[in-house]
Amino acid sequence: MAELLKLYSENPHPRTLDKIVTCLKAGGLGIYPTDTVYALGCDVKSTKAMERIARIKGVKLERAQFSFICHNLSHLSDYTAQIDSSTFKTLKRYFPGPYTFVLPSNKALPHPFKKRKTVGIRVPDHPIALELVRRLGNPIVSTSINDEDDIIEYTTDPELIYEKWQNYADIIIDNGFGGNNRVEEHDLTQTPPKLIREGKGLADFL
Repeated sequence: MAELLKLYSENPHPRTLDKIVTCLKAGGLGIYPTDTVYALGCDVKSTKAMERIARIKGVKLERAQFSFICHNLSHLSDYTAQIDSSTFKTLKRYFPGPYTFVLPSNKALPHPFKKRKTVGIRVPDHPIALELVRRLGNPIVSTSINDEDDIIEYTTDPELIYEKWQNYADIIIDNGFGGNNRVEEHDLTQTPPKLIREGKGLADFL
C-alpha cells in the first residue's frame, strides 16, 4: 500500500524529497505533481518499474507513450540525437513549461525503447517535479493520472488519488489540488512542427 506524503511547493522538506528519491531508485512508483496534472512515474533506469506502469496503463511497454521528465536540458544529449539550433532555441524558450516535445532519439534509450526513433521530453514548471529529477540524477519516465469519469479527465484531489491508486503506487505526494488541463504535445521532428495534442500550452506557440 502506498505512503501518502504531504509536500509543499515552497521549501519542500529535503528529507521527504530524499525518501521519495530513495523509493524511485529502488524501483518504486511515485505519483507526483506537475505544472499540469498529477503524474505516475519511475526511474528511467528501472525496467521493472516501467513494466509496472505499462501494466497499470494496460499497454505493452514497447508501445507505451511515456514522457521523459528532465530537470533541464542537460540530459538532452543522453537520449536524443543531435538537434539543430532552431529546435534548441524552441526548447529553451518553452522549457520549463506545460509541454512535451517529441525529438529524434539516439541509441541510448532504455532497452524496451531501443527501436524507437523518437522520444518525448518534458521539463515541467513545478518545483517538486524538478527537484525530484535533480536529486534522482536522471529522468523520470512518466504518464498522466487519468480519471475514469467521462467529464473530469484527470483526478485533482490528492486524497481521491490516494484512494484510487494506493495499491498501485509506492508513494503518493499530496501537494494540494492539482490541475485538470493536460500537457500540450508537439512533434519537433517534423517541419513545420506538428501539434499532436492540445493542452495547457501557449496560444502563440511557434
